[in-house]
Amino acid sequence: MAETLTSFAPRHTERVAGGTTVLELRGEIDILTAPPLGSRLDDLTAVVLPDVVVDLRAVSFIDCAGLGMLCRARNRVEERHGRLRLVTDSNQFLRILRGARLDGVFEMYDHLP
Repeated sequence: MAETLTSFAPRHTERVAGGTTVLELRGEIDILTAPPLGSRLDDLTAVVLPDVVVDLRAVSFIDCAGLGMLCRARNRVEERHGRLRLVTDSNQFLRILRGARLDGVFEMYDHLP
């Protein structure tokens, strides 16, 4: 019997508000699902002075592949003198960032600015 991954596959919506792209992610972000999301973040961060908000409040799980995706986006934004903000109200995600020694690396909010 084939296992279906669609129930946990991340979904995203995006919108532009005042020149800032808001990418809202939902579901699980792992080694299988991070690459397509990373490609979208690559597109969003390829411009000069990118301004991106990644809303993670509806993400139920993130692993090291997801963290790597976010780090890559952060590095691309920094190279282009832009801004990347993460939005989460998850203590578990913040604990993961601390464990990976990534606390303080991202500009973080608990609600959309």
